[in-house]
Amino acid sequence: MTLNIRQSLLLLLITFLLVGCSSTNILTMSVTEPAAVYIPNHIKKIGLLNRSESTANKVLDDIDKIFSAEGKNLDKEGAENLILGIKDEFEKNKFFETVELVNSDKITNPGLGIFPNTLPWSVVNQICTKNAIDALVVLSFYDTDAAVSYSTKTIEKSNVLGVKIPMIEHTARINTKILAGLRIYDNASKTILDEVIRRDKSVSIGRGINPIEAAKAVIQRKEAILQISNTIGQSYALRVYPFKIRVSRNYYVSGTKNFKIAKRRALTGDWNGAAKLWEVETKNRDDKIAGRAYYNMGIINEINGNLDAAIDWVSKAFTDFKNRNALRYLKILQNRKAKMKLLANQNN
Repeated sequence: MTLNIRQSLLLLLITFLLVGCSSTNILTMSVTEPAAVYIPNHIKKIGLLNRSESTANKVLDDIDKIFSAEGKNLDKEGAENLILGIKDEFEKNKFFETVELVNSDKITNPGLGIFPNTLPWSVVNQICTKNAIDALVVLSFYDTDAAVSYSTKTIEKSNVLGVKIPMIEHTARINTKILAGLRIYDNASKTILDEVIRRDKSVSIGRGINPIEAAKAVIQRKEAILQISNTIGQSYALRVYPFKIRVSRNYYVSGTKNFKIAKRRALTGDWNGAAKLWEVETKNRDDKIAGRAYYNMGIINEINGNLDAAIDWVSKAFTDFKNRNALRYLKILQNRKAKMKLLANQNN
């Protein structure tokens, strides 16, 4: 047996021993996170305003269109699709009583793909009053920036007689960056509830035996960008909704016979049955075992949605029994409790 094989077998054996002797197992659970953007309860009706069309720097804007190979009205149509994506998502989830598309001829935009100055609150109030809405979601800017590359290579293709002949294949590749800036204006509190830039990209490739065939990538690009823009709008709308994520927790599975039995119960989904055995071990005279049991009692209380009790058990696991993992878990629980409070406010 060579030295390398022996080393590999030894490493494998050590790995198995470490896994088999691990004092903890991992469980995963679903938890609800508060929305990224808090929408106050008084906002029932919302308007969507497209402010992205440039009203200045027309010369610069035209030059940009030439060099970035933008299609006719691409930015305009992309912005419209983004707004429709937001509208569709809001209406599908029925988060607001009404969702209105609004406009105003008193708003300017410098263009250039940057956030313009915030709208004056007098203008926001005028738009909200005119349309009977409580807040505005504003697409502050929308911009596409394309980089075009062109190449050729020799390939072989069969002619009508089946004879392979060399031909020149033309390839056009267009990489497009999409940039959109959005804000939410709360008219009642005169507060900007959200300000964020969303980024995405599109890659279009066209190939053909002549430049015209290769240039068809431009047509494909437009359809792709319109679809991506709509998806950006839908994903942005999701920022106002609570969402679920999977989280992982470690729990103790060794130390006494009760821990081993509890492990098997937990693996079958009988968490309350496992908790009965953990609770017995909280009275163990060995502080290490008792600390593990207190820690695990925090786990079962979190599973059952009782965060206050979970925090109490885990706090004692750290303070009374010096369980080193308990302090880390305690911070996780306290953070989750704060988020649950925020979530309750969002749902009221």
